[in-house]
Amino acid sequence: MNIKILWPGKTRTPAIRDLEAHYLKRIRTLAPCEIVATAEARGLEERFGEKIMEIEARGLEKHFKDDYIVCLFNEGREMSSKEFARFFERRAAGAQRTITFVVGGYLGLARRILERADVLLSLSQMTFSHELCRIILMEQIYRSMSIMKGRSYAK
Repeated sequence: MNIKILWPGKTRTPAIRDLEAHYLKRIRTLAPCEIVATAEARGLEERFGEKIMEIEARGLEKHFKDDYIVCLFNEGREMSSKEFARFFERRAAGAQRTITFVVGGYLGLARRILERADVLLSLSQMTFSHELCRIILMEQIYRSMSIMKGRSYAK
């Protein structure tokens, strides 16, 4: 099973970049994984939200191919870590498609990206910054893969 994580823009916070590298290294001990930072809309004010999300959607779509797409969305399905591990087990059993996780920019994801998703996933009912969501997602991917492989992981 291959894992791809997409998001618009580069991570600006050095501490979060360090955590991304940390979790990417850990995930790669269990499965092939890549992070793709796509084009971020720049120079537009937030009042141009639809245009911003459209620009970012075009950058994300270039990387979809025939992937199984999981979009982070505040109204998506919430899962426990064990449920998330079972989700990975089901995807790994017989599925050759890459699992692609899509994290939106600070305004979220364009409607057409959400409609294209195979699964809409919510990390919490709380709101997190898009950079922090990246880390939470990566930690949960690593935790779930560890559970799936029978490795112990701190609770």
